[in-house]
Amino acid sequence: MTVYVAREGSKLWRRVCMETSIELQLLAEKWKLILAGLVFQYIHGLAAHGVHYLHRPGPTLQDLGFFLLPELGEQRAYISETLFSFLFISFFLWTFHPFFFQSKKFYTVILWCRIFAFLVASQTLRIITFYATQLPGPNYHCREGSKLARLPRPDSVVEVLLINFPHGVIYGCGDLIFSSHMIFTLVFVITYQKYGTKRCIKRIAWLIAVTLSFLIVASRKHYTVDVVVAWYTVNLVIFFVDKKLPEMPDRTSGTSPSLLPMSTKERDIKLREENLKQINGNVVDSTDWRQRTQANGKLLEDGNTVHSDSQMNGS
Repeated sequence: MTVYVAREGSKLWRRVCMETSIELQLLAEKWKLILAGLVFQYIHGLAAHGVHYLHRPGPTLQDLGFFLLPELGEQRAYISETLFSFLFISFFLWTFHPFFFQSKKFYTVILWCRIFAFLVASQTLRIITFYATQLPGPNYHCREGSKLARLPRPDSVVEVLLINFPHGVIYGCGDLIFSSHMIFTLVFVITYQKYGTKRCIKRIAWLIAVTLSFLIVASRKHYTVDVVVAWYTVNLVIFFVDKKLPEMPDRTSGTSPSLLPMSTKERDIKLREENLKQINGNVVDSTDWRQRTQANGKLLEDGNTVHSDSQMNGS
C-alpha cells in the first residue's frame, strides 16, 4: 500500500512539473493578453467608481421583480454574495485541474485568455450603458438619506484612482445596467458548458446562475432590467467573440489537427505532452489516431463511449 501511494505520488509530481513547464511556456507567449485582461478589470472598477460621483439618489423605480420577489432585507444581502463567491472560487480552481488530472481538455493559460476576452467585451458595453444613463440605485446604501448615496467631490486624482478599495467597490452606486455579477457568472457557466465534462455539474452551474439572478433582485442590488439585459447581452457577446477567436486544441485527442502550422514552441509542447503520457503509462498507438472523444460533432460526457467502427460495419 505504501509503495503504491509513493508511486502514484511520484507520477502526480511529475505530471504537475511537466504541466507547469508547458503552461509557463504558453504564459511567456501570452502574458501580454493576460496582463491586458487584468488591467482592464481595474479600469472597469475605476469606471464604476467614477459613475458613483454622478449618482443622484431618488425614489426607487417601479420594477416587476421587486413586486414579485419578497425583499430579503439588508441583513440577508450576504446570501447572493456568498453564492457568487462559491461559483467564482469553484470555477477558478477548476481552470487549474489540468495540472493534476490526466483528463485534460485545454491549456489553462489559453482558457484564461478567452475568458478575459469575453469579460473585456462585456464590461466595455456595461461601462457605456451605465454612463449613458444613471438610474437611482435600489440598494439600501444608495437610497435617499444614506450618507453613501453620494460621494463628495474628490480632493485629488489619486483619491479617484485608488477607488477606496474595497469599500468603494462594495458600496458603489450608479453602475446598474447591466449587472457585473451576472457577467462573471454567465461567462464562467458558459465556459464550463463548453469545456467541462461533468453533465451534472453543468446543470448545477446553470441552476446557480438562475438562482443568483433572483437573489440579486430580491436583495435589491439591481433592477430586474439589469439582470435581464445581462442574460442576453453576455450570451451574444460570447457567441460573436468566440467565433472570432481561434478554436482551442482539444487535448483529450492527442492528434487533433492544428488550425495553423505549429511553431517550434508548440512542437516542443507537444513532445513534452507525449513524454508525459509515456511516463504515466498512457502510450498512444501511432497507428490509431482517430478522435475518440467526439461523435457527430458532440462531446461525449461522463465517460460515455461511442463505437463508431461497429456502427459503420452494422450499417
